[in-house]
Amino acid sequence: MKKFFLAGSLVLLVFSCSKKETPVESSPSPGTSDARNTSAGHLSGEQMIETLDCSGCHSITEKMVGPSYREIAAKYTDKDTELLASKIIEGGSGVWGNVPMPAHPQISKEDAGKIVQYIVSLKK
Repeated sequence: MKKFFLAGSLVLLVFSCSKKETPVESSPSPGTSDARNTSAGHLSGEQMIETLDCSGCHSITEKMVGPSYREIAAKYTDKDTELLASKIIEGGSGVWGNVPMPAHPQISKEDAGKIVQYIVSLKK
């Protein structure tokens, strides 16, 4: 029974973390000809989280595949914004367990920073 549950959990993890992310479109900057922009500069960190695949592994209060946002907020401060933003973009493993966090290379450093600021703001 435990093997069946573990296998089912692994399948769920693969599907939830492999979800294709749709870049958030915004208006092109003045003077550019590119109609598509992957920067979500007009969205808040909370809104960006809602548009990405984050909820497949994280929630605000409950540990899921990854830590809850409140657990992250309790461990890190505003001083760690650059470190955490890099982990969002590049992915990582080993800090919260054996399950690696997938990379999100389509997210800009600025947008990843907004996501981190939102998460850190959830400190109790």
